[in-house]
Amino acid sequence: MLRTEDLWHIYPGGIEALRGVTLSIERGEFVGLIGQNGSGKTTLAKHFNGLLKPTKGRVLVDGIDTREASVAELSRKVGYVFQNPDSMLFGRTVLEEVSFALKNMGVPQDEWEDRVKRVLEELDLDVPLDANPHLLSMGQRHRIAIADVLVMDPEVLILDEPTTGLDYKRCRQLMDTVSKLHKAGRTVILITHDIALVAEYVERVVILKDGQMLADGSPRKILADPDLIIQSNLIPPQITILAQKLADLGVPTDVIRVDELADLLIDYLRRK
Repeated sequence: MLRTEDLWHIYPGGIEALRGVTLSIERGEFVGLIGQNGSGKTTLAKHFNGLLKPTKGRVLVDGIDTREASVAELSRKVGYVFQNPDSMLFGRTVLEEVSFALKNMGVPQDEWEDRVKRVLEELDLDVPLDANPHLLSMGQRHRIAIADVLVMDPEVLILDEPTTGLDYKRCRQLMDTVSKLHKAGRTVILITHDIALVAEYVERVVILKDGQMLADGSPRKILADPDLIIQSNLIPPQITILAQKLADLGVPTDVIRVDELADLLIDYLRRK
């Protein structure tokens, strides 16, 4: 679905944000992009819908070279949700906000109203259509921003730090919704610093460092590798740190989820 080939991106001033990144993402994958600030995560993701064009190399979206397609064309295949939902919201009502793209495409009113309602339902967002989106909670505004993108029915959904500013409950609600979208068939790319979310939700992890790919693999393989975590200057999930400290009890050192460790400790106590 998405492919970069020896992708370089150099910003004005000579900053090499991406340096020779080659990556393929298949349809239906749930991929976590992680790395320190400045590692190139957002720069890479913005190439997938044409917001940025390659300095060198190329990017293919469903076989289309992004240099030969407009952002409007690519946005029908790849939806990008920015980190701050308020940077996307401008409508006076939820209906006006979410339907904006459909109106621009010439979709008939009776059809776009139905599509807006379906998307809000898909996101478990129970708000009046005449509500002012700017007055909703942060969690609701995040979902409205996702609705802005989903109403176009893109095959790929990119979320840039979607849980920033959310408490634990709202974070889980949002990520459970994203997981549901993935299970319904969408390709999802999650850019995040929250390693616990990566361990909990994604199927594949790509680490970037200094504009290059440092690692690509399953969350268990990546997050439980102490040497790799040190190289990437990241912190493993707290539950993994605890599991590694309990290795003398026979606990595997590659535990990355709380429920895994709980089951292992219950089993250990029963045997005692």
